Amino acid sequence: MQFYNYHPMVDYFNSMDSETYGRSSPQPRDKKDLSGLGYGIKDVGMSVPLGISAANVAGVYSKIRMGVGAIELGFPGAFSSQRGAHTPGVYGHDQRQALREMGAINEVNFTTHAAYNVMGLMGRDERGNFSITNAKLCKDEIARAVDFAADVAGSGSIVMHTGEFERPIVGMVIDDETGKHNLAVDPKTGRLMFRKRHSEPVDAAYVLLDDRTSQVMETVQGDRVVAFPDWNVSEKDYDGKDIWDNPTSIKKGDYTDYQGKLIPLKDIYDPIKGRVPKYDREKGRFQTRYLHFDDFRKVAEEENKVFELKNGRKPDYYEKRYPEEAFLHATLLTNEAHSRGWALQYGREADERIENITKLEKAYDFYKKLEETTPKEELWKLMKSDTQFVRGLGVGGTFLPPENKLPSEWLKEALHDNSKNLEFAKQASTSQEQQAQDTYETRLHLVTPIKRLERHPTRFYAELGIRAWERSKNPDKPLYLTVENLFPDRFGGHPEELVWLIKKSREKMVEFLTTPTDRYGVGEPLTPEERTKWFSEGKPQERANPFYKPGMSKEEAAKIAETHIGVTLDTGHLNLWRKYWDPQPGLTLEQNEEAFNKWYVEQVKKLAESKMIKNVHIVDNFGFQDDHLAPGQGNAPIQDVIKLLKKNGYDKAITVEPGADASTDVSDFHGLMKAWRQFGSPVYGIGGARAAQPQVWGEIQYSYFGQNRPPQYVFGGYSPSNDWTLWSAVPME
Repeated sequence: MQFYNYHPMVDYFNSMDSETYGRSSPQPRDKKDLSGLGYGIKDVGMSVPLGISAANVAGVYSKIRMGVGAIELGFPGAFSSQRGAHTPGVYGHDQRQALREMGAINEVNFTTHAAYNVMGLMGRDERGNFSITNAKLCKDEIARAVDFAADVAGSGSIVMHTGEFERPIVGMVIDDETGKHNLAVDPKTGRLMFRKRHSEPVDAAYVLLDDRTSQVMETVQGDRVVAFPDWNVSEKDYDGKDIWDNPTSIKKGDYTDYQGKLIPLKDIYDPIKGRVPKYDREKGRFQTRYLHFDDFRKVAEEENKVFELKNGRKPDYYEKRYPEEAFLHATLLTNEAHSRGWALQYGREADERIENITKLEKAYDFYKKLEETTPKEELWKLMKSDTQFVRGLGVGGTFLPPENKLPSEWLKEALHDNSKNLEFAKQASTSQEQQAQDTYETRLHLVTPIKRLERHPTRFYAELGIRAWERSKNPDKPLYLTVENLFPDRFGGHPEELVWLIKKSREKMVEFLTTPTDRYGVGEPLTPEERTKWFSEGKPQERANPFYKPGMSKEEAAKIAETHIGVTLDTGHLNLWRKYWDPQPGLTLEQNEEAFNKWYVEQVKKLAESKMIKNVHIVDNFGFQDDHLAPGQGNAPIQDVIKLLKKNGYDKAITVEPGADASTDVSDFHGLMKAWRQFGSPVYGIGGARAAQPQVWGEIQYSYFGQNRPPQYVFGGYSPSNDWTLWSAVPME
């Protein structure tokens, strides 16, 4: 006899009457039903935000009494604890020991979720800039959670959010060993799969940073054009001799100067000796042309090719040029050239003034002596001057000195005026040259945020991985950092970005464990000579590496890194990509939904097969906001996710984050019971229901702990597992 309702019915009505109303071989009833996949109450736990869902240790115990077998202890607070938003620091030794003993006695597995408000380790501040100091504070906050997990759980996952920086969805470019590819584009068809808004392919905004200060320099807009020099290049191949009779070979498109001489490869991008713009002699103008953002993809490719030819190797990750960098370089190059031009102009004026002053000083000395030896009654003759005399002094031919002044007096004033003009030319030329040099230096340090992520935050991820390794008490039950995919509009929201981040962090962890020195290692302060090498020559002085483990091989370090840094897959966050899905022409709404689900499942499949997943948040929503519905209450393809996890041998935590049910249902625990129901977990009845009708989860959910009637079932900590005893626990004999 089978009964149906909106929800799956129970598998057991009476503990002595198994399968009366259930299925002998449970199978999923529909696409949202997860029964029959092998996960039950003992496998599916819930998140407990400390200060919200549980106000203290007793609040955590109340969840255990309800029957929860796995709990993720989360920290809504960051840096400073507040009532309703705790941080790890407010749980002292006594509370930690109580939680540890509570978990052991009740056979409850604890995992940990670090500060919810920490989104990655880029260290973004309230003004939108990035700071290594702020990143260090965020790292320390995660480290507090690692220590808490070591004290309370002793093993398992420490979840932290990623979401390092905002980037356009149409420009999610990953550059790895497989090449450079845009994650928003279908690799098979070339179709754009995602966009944040309809105009984003045209007006996407790219942020650039100064890698010295991490300050946001400018946002590059995809719909802007930039006036760019039209460089002078050879129009044909040429084999012959240069002006010094040296054999030379010039190919069509090579950069040449105005005499047709090849500009050496090493000098192409030199601001003084490098390439020159074409000159239109008829118009007397240097030529420019407008370039669109897409044109700078070719500019960046050329620069990378020149680097390879100059250095005999491909540029590393930090040395590569990206289109958004090349785009902003063009605008800075214009400013730099303008400053250098004015520096030259003012420098020429300085030359003229210096020459004038030299002539005036000689004339002054001559006339001063002449005036001293001339009788007073004859001095009036010296007050006469003519244009030719004035021109001879190099002061100009139209101004005549007044007749009532002696030449020495007039020359003294002219010396004063020329000295002021020289001072102006000197200051103006110097400041313009300094500005040009500063602009040039800025160009050298202008980077995309992902470069900064690769250089600094991955170090912090690696340090946290090492901390989890060192805090693990049992090698067979390790602690491990698991980085959670967050929102689509931030880096790390796409699963492949997350994989890139984990790989880079693991590589850095291996480097830390096996290399005795590091560019930012410990030791004495830098000497002036070391600082010069660091900043001017780009040759940082290596320091002692505090994480180095002598004798550890790279293979051993790699295994440690794989164990202690992994991924938390959040099914709800991944479902948020649904709202950015670009519909395929000719498909219905339902067909596009299926197309998105196919993409979704493919991403989970890649993650599952990579064996990076070490924690799972089973969360649902409708694809618009992170509403934290219980599984099956939204439209995320969670059944397919569970199947893939099961197929790939996943055996770690599965956590429900039932946030919505705390507001729209009786409690957050009811959200967990909805998940148990969805997973097809059996309910063991203890009588009271009519034999003609089975109990259903709906009845049980709303009759537990203070609800409308006493429970007619037991599970979890209340499930009878020992031999029967008297209330006094005295054995029968």
